[in-house]
Amino acid sequence: VQLQASGGGLVQAGNSLRLSCTASGRTFSADYAVGWFRQAPGTEREFVAATRQMEGTTFISDSVKGRFFIARDNAKNTVILQVNNLKPEDTGVYYCAAGLRDTMTSRSDYDFWGQGTLVTVSS
Repeated sequence: VQLQASGGGLVQAGNSLRLSCTASGRTFSADYAVGWFRQAPGTEREFVAATRQMEGTTFISDSVKGRFFIARDNAKNTVILQVNNLKPEDTGVYYCAAGLRDTMTSRSDYDFWGQGTLVTVSS
């Protein structure tokens, strides 16, 4: 499975971005959970959101709930992370990942990672 993350950029606080994660590879299927994580400089990579098509399950971190939304475009093998009302503390590299484990909120739940897309929020 190969993952390509895109959509990051430099925005002012209060604005929105639409991050995309496109999966490819003949083994990728609805069984895979796709998650988003972010990492600010000098910090651990933290869970943001995840979804699995097979069960229609979605998880959103409490730290971004109400501002971030995750959705899956099955026809395009793409998972969208809509990030609204951005704050300077949302700055970081956003990574998408895919995995087959039952749980979806830890880095260890994922086997495949994209290269990340940088989000910078100015105040």
